[in-house]
Amino acid sequence: MYKGRRIERHQLPYFLQVFNGTNQNPIGFLGNVSENGLMLISHLPLMVGANFDLCLKLPVDEGPQQHILLRANCLWCHEDVTPQHFDAGFSLLQASPEYGVLVNALRQYFSFHPVSASA
Repeated sequence: MYKGRRIERHQLPYFLQVFNGTNQNPIGFLGNVSENGLMLISHLPLMVGANFDLCLKLPVDEGPQQHILLRANCLWCHEDVTPQHFDAGFSLLQASPEYGVLVNALRQYFSFHPVSASA
């Protein structure tokens, strides 16, 4: 059984929808991300130990949506504090290069960068 997280994760206050990569049906929302994993918030419990093909559909200013394809293994799943919601932790098995760009962009956006004081 999975006992602890070794990778820092970045919480997302606004969720991005995640889709089943095979049939494009909604599967949940992105809860947090790291270079090697993610947490998914779903209305249904997900099977621990199973591999999932996932698709993140990102909005863009112009043109078609950007799709980020992932293959991930579900390490754990438990009921969320919100009724009828489940949290599931995934380890990435395969990810398109755009996933790393997304993680870095989210880290920059949600990080605090102190400004030096000027005299």
